[in-house]
Amino acid sequence: MNWLQKLPGFQQTPYGFEWRLLRLMPTVCVAGTLLPALMAWMARYLITEGSVAELARRIQLFDFLMVGLVIFIWTLVLTLTIGCVIVWIMKGPAYVADGFEVSHSDEPAP
Repeated sequence: MNWLQKLPGFQQTPYGFEWRLLRLMPTVCVAGTLLPALMAWMARYLITEGSVAELARRIQLFDFLMVGLVIFIWTLVLTLTIGCVIVWIMKGPAYVADGFEVSHSDEPAP
């Protein structure tokens, strides 16, 4: 039995926007991690108003926001990557399914 018998006469759809997005995902992931980390590092030098406790609270709040942003970007990258892979697989070659004997609806099985 040939499990991967291609459907005869099938024309494969050319790849398009999903490939451009898929190639962009590593860059987006790295930039989406480094930019919030850089912003969190810069916040330590830019937030200077208030008492020591107030400064620590503001910096910690900003750090939490940046961690949330990084997690959001990673989730977005993972979701888009899964979607691009699904579209890529769907545009691939079509395969013939194995035949399965079924009883005809007009002739009930005895």
